[in-house]
Amino acid sequence: MERLALDRIEHDLQLFRIETELLKSILPSFGFLPRTNHADGQYRLRRYSVVNLLNGKVQPSDKHEFMQSSDINHFQGDVVRQFEGIENEVLGSVGLLTMCQIFAQSNQLPNGQEIEIHQMRVVSLLDETPVAPEGVHQDGFDYIALIGIARNNIVGGEIMLYKDNHEAPFFRKVLDDGDVAILDDHHFWHNAQPIRSIEQDKEGYLDIIVLTAKEGRNV
Repeated sequence: MERLALDRIEHDLQLFRIETELLKSILPSFGFLPRTNHADGQYRLRRYSVVNLLNGKVQPSDKHEFMQSSDINHFQGDVVRQFEGIENEVLGSVGLLTMCQIFAQSNQLPNGQEIEIHQMRVVSLLDETPVAPEGVHQDGFDYIALIGIARNNIVGGEIMLYKDNHEAPFFRKVLDDGDVAILDDHHFWHNAQPIRSIEQDKEGYLDIIVLTAKEGRNV
């Protein structure tokens, strides 16, 4: 793991890079992420699991329902969304364990911390396909990690961070493979640029993993 230099707010925004070798074992699983019947389900393919990071291991739970209030998510708020769980091979991978450990260590989360994991592929279907259809938003958690896994035949998709939802972004970055951005969800708002295919006759997609955590949720 490499920590990237930051001349921003050190505690509230942290940047790391994971060795791409650790991602290789989970890359094929993104090709089998299911579509859903949710409003974004045809272009944001997803699996979702809730785990506990306990004694250096990722321990899956049986939670697979996700909901945000309409105060937080104006796009799909107050809707219970059911997702298929992340495959066991991914949950048991060294790559995912490394992501969870970086996330926990960076935020000083306790042993047994509950972490919600979104494994997503955003497929370029339109002239411009939204990565974050809810726009500038917060997620309603204490901590968030945005992790770049793979980019294929696309431009766009850079993350944008804001100190206020009515201001211009103070930070913009394309998450290359293995890039990790960890932020305090109370202090920042975030968004992402839409993606579009470079070659229209070829598949274009953005693969990412999002980790979220709330303090006080641990075993």
